[in-house]
Amino acid sequence: MEKRHIEEKNATESMDRARELLAESIARWTTSCDEVETAIPGLFLFRYSGPTEPRFGLYEPSICLVAQGTKKVHLENETFIYDANNYLLASIHLPTTYQVVEATPEEPFLGLVLKFDMRELSQLLIDSNLHSPGTRQVERGIVTSKVTLPLLSPFQRLVRLLDEPESIPILAPLLHREILFRLLTGEQGGRLLKIAAAGSRSHQVARAIDWLKGNFSRPLRVEELAEMANMSASSFHSHFRSMTSLSPLQYQKHLRLQEARRLMLAENLDATSAAFRVGYESSSQFSREYSRQFGAPPLRDVSQLRLETTGTMN
Repeated sequence: MEKRHIEEKNATESMDRARELLAESIARWTTSCDEVETAIPGLFLFRYSGPTEPRFGLYEPSICLVAQGTKKVHLENETFIYDANNYLLASIHLPTTYQVVEATPEEPFLGLVLKFDMRELSQLLIDSNLHSPGTRQVERGIVTSKVTLPLLSPFQRLVRLLDEPESIPILAPLLHREILFRLLTGEQGGRLLKIAAAGSRSHQVARAIDWLKGNFSRPLRVEELAEMANMSASSFHSHFRSMTSLSPLQYQKHLRLQEARRLMLAENLDATSAAFRVGYESSSQFSREYSRQFGAPPLRDVSQLRLETTGTMN
């Protein structure tokens, strides 16, 4: 029993030290802004000195790791909370609401996001000779899970690699691959394996979601998406909701509204132009749905966002 206690104590101390080192690295690279897109492809670092208001955004296939603080993600009627002990895994593109809920100037929120491509997972699945679980059950495309030292360690080395820019082209892909392997062989490996395995229900729906993300401005025909996924319309609709908690039509609406908001904010489009650009045929319908989604009409919402951005910069 004493030997086991010592081993558990050593493991806890190793985890705590790894988190401290990761937090120090993230803090050093995020001194002047909330978000940093690093020189390592797909790697983003975050720092917030206090809780944030809920924000709307699209989670891409990625792993989100926290070194300090707590963040909350809301997907329709579900809430996912992750912190230094739990990571968040998004295996498909999902429109969500998110916010930092624990952070102070003395102990800011420090976290990272590493995006990945399903083709990488599929190739790793082949190279490692891993096999997808036999069940055809489709699972939610977002989940939280316990952080382990074998997963935390390559993340720590990946962020530390920012100090060696000349080594990034060679070593970053290796560390990225190691992280994906840890995910595939970890607690949520079965979820990723089903999406990466060609022919599985999860893989078929994920392909349709990927197509919808790139074609959301086009008229939506569920039958065509179902055919793309090689399913009946009713089966596809059921599996789609299981993975996203949304119907295909709701999913498309989220994508359209978020893109319209971006167009108005970043490209100074007026509401009507933005509505037509993302596929709406009625500006009044766009305004109604926009107000329900973001809590204010387009013009007022975008004006407020610009004021908040200006205030942050000042």
